[in-house]
Parts: sequence; C-alpha cells; structure tokens
Amino acid sequence: MVAATTILKEKRMPDEPGVYLMKDSDGKIIYIGKAKNLRKRVTSYFTKHDPDVGWKTSRLVNKIADIEFIVTDNEIEAFLLESNLIKRYRPVFNIELKDQQRYTYLKITDEPFPRLLVARRNRNGEFLGPKGKVYGPFVRGSSKFLTVGLLRKLFKIRICNRLPKTPCLQYFIKNCEAPCIANVTRGHYMMNVMALQDILEGKSSIDKFANNMEDEMKRASDLGDYERAKEIRDTLYRLNNLRVKQKMEKAVNRNPDEEYISIMRDNKKGIAHVMALRRTRGVISDRKKFEFDLVGDNSLSSFLVQYYSSVPVIPRFLYVNEDLDDRQVLERSLEKIAGHRVSIFNIRHVLAKEKRQLMDLISRNLSMYIERGYDPAVVELKNAIRLLSMPEVIDCFDVSNLGTSIAVGSCVRFANNKPAKSSYKKFRIRTVAGQNDFAMIGELVRRRYHSAGDDEKLPDLIVIDGGHGQLGAAVASLRSLGIHDVPCIGLAKENEEIYMPGLQEPIVLPKSNAGLKMLQHARDEAHRFGLAYNVNLRKLRH
Repeated sequence: MVAATTILKEKRMPDEPGVYLMKDSDGKIIYIGKAKNLRKRVTSYFTKHDPDVGWKTSRLVNKIADIEFIVTDNEIEAFLLESNLIKRYRPVFNIELKDQQRYTYLKITDEPFPRLLVARRNRNGEFLGPKGKVYGPFVRGSSKFLTVGLLRKLFKIRICNRLPKTPCLQYFIKNCEAPCIANVTRGHYMMNVMALQDILEGKSSIDKFANNMEDEMKRASDLGDYERAKEIRDTLYRLNNLRVKQKMEKAVNRNPDEEYISIMRDNKKGIAHVMALRRTRGVISDRKKFEFDLVGDNSLSSFLVQYYSSVPVIPRFLYVNEDLDDRQVLERSLEKIAGHRVSIFNIRHVLAKEKRQLMDLISRNLSMYIERGYDPAVVELKNAIRLLSMPEVIDCFDVSNLGTSIAVGSCVRFANNKPAKSSYKKFRIRTVAGQNDFAMIGELVRRRYHSAGDDEKLPDLIVIDGGHGQLGAAVASLRSLGIHDVPCIGLAKENEEIYMPGLQEPIVLPKSNAGLKMLQHARDEAHRFGLAYNVNLRKLRH
C-alpha cells in the first residue's frame, strides 16, 4: 500500500461531485465509489477512528496503491456513472448482486451456422468462449431463459462444436436439420436464428413465431408432407406452455405498482442482506434475496442503483425500511433510468396499515432467511436480549480463586453453541492481590484482547460470570483497548439474571429459554476449565 499522504497529495482531489476509482499495486480497479465532495470522501478512508470504516473497508484501504477520479456536474451524474463503471469493471470490493435467482446470459455465435450457448463471464466481466452477440440477463425460469436445450430444439440450432462430416444423433431425433451435410441451406438455417434473435431481443413474441409455424404446418399438410407437418405439430406442442408463461410475465411486468425493499446488516460479518418484493395490482408478483459486502460506500442507495439498472421495469413507488440521506438524488437517478417518475418512501412515515404490515412480513422473512444455519439457541438469545447481530461466537470469562494463594482465570469460546476448545485461554492473575473479583475480571479481559492479533476476530458477545460490578470492570477494560462495538453482559449465578450496560434492572429469561441454557453451558464450561487449571497449579506446589 502506498502511503495515504502520498496518494492524497499527488492526486489533489477537488471539492466537487464525481466518481473515484481505487486501484491495487497491479493497476487493477478494486473499488469504485461516488461522492458529493471527492476530496472529503476519499480523505475519510484514511482517517483513523472513523466510525463508518468497518473491517472490510480497512481491508480495502490496505490494498490501495492509486486513486483516479472523474468529476461530474452533479450528484445524479455521479450516481449513474458509478453504476455504469461498476458494471464495466466489476471491482472485487463493489456490490455484486448475489441473487438466489441467478441471472443468465445467452449467446448466439458469429459462426456461419451459429450456435446458442450459455454465456459465461470471467472475474473482469468479459464473456468467455467464441465471439457472438450476447442477450440478457434473464432470470432462470423466465420465458426467455427456459433451457438452452429447449430453445435449440424449437429453432433447430446445432449443438456440435465443429461441423462433423456425418450427421449426429440430434438429426435423427429431429432436433437439428444437419447443416453438417448440407441438408439445409444457410439461408433457411439463418431464418430460424433470426426468429430466435427477435424473441430474445423482445422484437417478436412467441405467439408470432407459433402462428408462422402453424401456417407452415398447414402448407406442409396440403403438399402431403405429413412427416414435416408432424414435426411442426410436435414443436407447437412444446411452445404451448411457453406461450402461457410469456403472457403471464407480460401481464405482471406491464404495470408494477410498487416494490418493498428491506435491508438488515450484520456488521460483525460485514454483510448486508436485502429482500425485495414486488407487488402488481395488489398481488405479490416477485420476490428476491440479495447479499452484499459492507465496504466503502456500499449502502442501500448504491444497491438500489445497481439493482434497478439491471431489471427491465422499475416501479413508480419504492418503500424502504430506513432513511436515505440521498433520497432525492436517488429518485432523480432512477427516473433517468426508468423514463418515468419514481418516488421512494421510508415505511415508518407511511400511514397505510396494509403497506406497513407487508414490510413487516418481508422483514420477518428476511430474518428467518438470515437465521438459517444458526443454532436455535443463538437466534433465541439474540432476540431475547435484543442484540444487533447474531451472537454466533461467544467468549465467557470466569475467575477461579480458591483462598488467597493462587488466583487464575479462564476464557472459553463457543461457536454456534459448540465449544471451540482450540480458542480456550487460561491466565494466572498477576496484578491483583487478595480477594478482588472485579479487578481480576478487568485484568482477564484486558490481557485476553490486548494480545489478540489481526487474524483473530473478536467475538460477537462477551459473557462475564457475575453481576453489575464484574460487568463494569470488564467494560472498562474493553474501552481502554478501544473496543466499543462488542456487546458485553454479566450472568449472575444466584437467580441466573442477565446484566447489561445501561440497564438498572437485570433481564430474567424463562428457565426453558434455549439462549439462557447456552449461556449457562458456557459459564459452567469456563468454571470447569478455570478450576482444573487452579487444581493443577496447586498440585505442582505440593
């Protein structure tokens, strides 16, 4: 990484709106961002203790070797330019839409007798394989995607990599007209290819293609070519379901009324989860789930620009579950893409009860999607004590102090409700004399995380065996180390009460609560591990 002062001094970023392109030591673009003020935004990446800089952004900053910038007339132009450049370069740290409904591209090759292929891209966004015209993106399951196999059969498109000298099986099962043996002229073959192109480009409907085939079937029948008529009839049968699907899609996509976008962030993992639900004429017509990394300017706004620049139709009304600082600029940017007015509303300010209930439903579904893969106890604890993220990794501290001669401490780690014994730590108390549990806990926490290297991630939750006093000592040690974003709680043995910073009264969970049982298990394991260490030390003394 080149020194930040060198980059900022050499580039002389202006106080104007625009787009910046961050490059690594190989000159490869690794991140593209937009800014209302280029100088202030780029400088913020290199400012220590910036609360907006997460660990993934820090990883980005460590790779920056150069920064280029492009000035624009206004923020709207910056929005649109950023979106176009991201599509072109596909930087590794930018939002790449990871939809469970994968988008697919199709390619018709430039060969004398073209083939139809699934177009695959490399990491730089370049399409691989033979040259040709690319169509898409298509959502799997859409009428235009179908399967490549069915489209080849319908339009008699060859599948061989090279034209063989003898016809293959596809000719004998009537899926190909065998251009390899000149059984079909190039002109006739290209008529089928052009019909396929028209459908992929939206210039022609499947109905029109089917009507032409029906006319051809009648002509073949009138001429007594019953075998040809039968082939066409079989093709029309294959088209029937496709025609119905395309009509349904047109009805749904013609006037999409509104879309609901819910976002939830997991700051510890540096990931944002998004669910989008589209409603047309009061009926839910589509639902998608996405994830993107929380790096740099990656936000709900940048997601919306990327998402809506890749879909065919943008609704007029968008409902989101958080405030957008750049809402008006975002609206104008989307209007330029859509060609019509677009309005964005925070659902909290919407009076219609039905709309709020629908957003609540989406958020609940998104929560369940995020929670998949987590142990139920982890999910239950998060909800019970209202943590912001899943307490997947928990560290639990305990002091083992038998008498005044030997005092030790332990820290055990649980990952998804299972002991992670390779991360257990034991300590002999060094700085505290006598019976002072508060000070001992403070020392344990300070020593445990003071020596934690960059490769070792902090836990999602810290649990202290004790009440308000022990918890206060632990929090003070965390603050002294500059650790402010890891929640810390105390678990008191007597009534199994949970103490949290800022709350006067403890939280008491039902004994049947799976989250509480997980905390008890961790606390008891920390006690067992610490006691075993204490006993071993005593044996060594005698």
